[in-house]
Amino acid sequence: MSSSDNGLGGDSSPLNSISSQYTKIQRQYQQTLDRWTPHILYRWLGTAGLLSIFMLRILIAQGWYIVCYAHAIYLLNLLLAFLQPKFDPSLQEDLLADEIEEGGDVVSPLPSQRDDEFRPFVRRLPEWQFWLSSTRATVVALFCTLSEVFDVPVYWPILVIYFFVLFTLTMRRQIQHMIKYKYVPFDIGRKARYGGSK
Repeated sequence: MSSSDNGLGGDSSPLNSISSQYTKIQRQYQQTLDRWTPHILYRWLGTAGLLSIFMLRILIAQGWYIVCYAHAIYLLNLLLAFLQPKFDPSLQEDLLADEIEEGGDVVSPLPSQRDDEFRPFVRRLPEWQFWLSSTRATVVALFCTLSEVFDVPVYWPILVIYFFVLFTLTMRRQIQHMIKYKYVPFDIGRKARYGGSK
């Protein structure tokens, strides 16, 4: 008896069809994201609109405070990753100190003086990934507000106070880190100047 006689030969074609449809949908999704890439302002305005809809949903329904709190903590983590450099100077100092303690002569591949060479600020989390992750998280949070399972009864003022305390402490630590290692994660209003002024 051949494999086509026992009916197993026909099972692979629906799987292939589903796989090809999934690939097609994935390709269309990626093409849509690629079209949105250069439109930074519109992307963030869309995310702000989604976030506003989410907050209105929370305020009007008077529920899902845990979902809102979890969403806010996740956005705070994304913001911190966006503000931090990809290569943390404090970790590099620690590694350099460890190598010196071991007695080896260390030749640093990075310039030791600030004026030696221009080093651009490279973020740990690029703007595109920050936008995409925050938008996806907002959409997931909106879908969570459609289910009563996630509407856990909590005393929401404690969550709000705890979030603001956490935000303040975390941002203070981040700003102190920026001041200590002399980096600014934003280039708004700064223009690179080459040569002398005329």
